Amino acid sequence: MKTDVLAELAATLEQRKNASADSSYVASLHAKGLNKILEKVGEESIETIIAAKDAITSGDKSDLVYETADLWFHTLVMLSHLDLGPDAILDELARRFNLSGLEEKASRDQ
Repeated sequence: MKTDVLAELAATLEQRKNASADSSYVASLHAKGLNKILEKVGEESIETIIAAKDAITSGDKSDLVYETADLWFHTLVMLSHLDLGPDAILDELARRFNLSGLEEKASRDQ
């Protein structure tokens, strides 16, 4: 199942969290702190948005897939830094599964 990729990636990110910053990109992000990780999430968000807009005009979605993978990766690094994993997000999505978007939004306002 594809969600196994998320679990495997999360385990790898946890292993590299405390590795030497010289030996691992993930460790170097953790060493630089949350602000640097958030910069990367923001940068990848913008690149994903641009790739989506470009996919409309070009019809080529390969850059969108690539940039979305980067965004998800850096988001997982952010979650790891905050001691969360993809299961927390998957659980929240599952919780929302039988709610309409309007019901979910209304529940946040209460």
